[in-house]
Amino acid sequence: HHANHSCTHPPYLSSQPTLFPPMAALSSSICAPLVARASGFTGRRLRRAATNGARATMQTNWFPGSTPPAYLDGSMPCDYGFDPLGLGKEPTNLARFQEAEVLHCRWAMLGVAGIVGTEVFTGVTWTEAPTIDQTYLGVPVPFPLPAILGFEFALMAFVETKRGAETDPVKRIYPGGPFDPFGFTKTKSGTEALKRNEIANGRLAMLAFLGIVGEAQANNLEGPVHALQRHLADPWHVTAASNALAVPYL
Repeated sequence: HHANHSCTHPPYLSSQPTLFPPMAALSSSICAPLVARASGFTGRRLRRAATNGARATMQTNWFPGSTPPAYLDGSMPCDYGFDPLGLGKEPTNLARFQEAEVLHCRWAMLGVAGIVGTEVFTGVTWTEAPTIDQTYLGVPVPFPLPAILGFEFALMAFVETKRGAETDPVKRIYPGGPFDPFGFTKTKSGTEALKRNEIANGRLAMLAFLGIVGEAQANNLEGPVHALQRHLADPWHVTAASNALAVPYL
């Protein structure tokens, strides 16, 4: 009975005295690995109290049971020890990859939101948008598309030059200040949670954009919203398996 009690109420959280120390130690050693495996998908570092008073740390890995590289110690947001090719062995490469991932995450989230939002509210797909007259909220834009692209290129070059001149590697990715007008990063715990959320959603957005590109190629440049509508209207016949371009040689 005491072993079951220790699984649900760990000894270091219970205010009741331990009647059988050997049984408590045995039950803690059995329960800790089980709880660690059950919590493996939370994306956080799991800490359990060891029986001798020390603290043991278990990092969530992308492949259960594997040993992550020493340089991927879980200190970075959403670090699951994934680097099968060893590309991040050099600290400079690891810092560059971390910065590049965050920037690509942000671009992917903006791109996917723009693709889906434009098609939902205007019916224009992302492949058609560059070929029609440019409007903003229904008002014609008085500049041709090449002029708009040139202005955006110059603006982004200026911003990236300023960002590249920053010597602090953290501020190169998370500048704060005017880029955090609502003060979401005032607390450390809140900042770390936002970092994890940003990368998790950004990785999903990058995969989504690859799916959008593949869907357009397989459906004659059809937008993702129209493709989803066709699938929902006939889910048993309009699928990836029914498209010869999506699944070659099927």
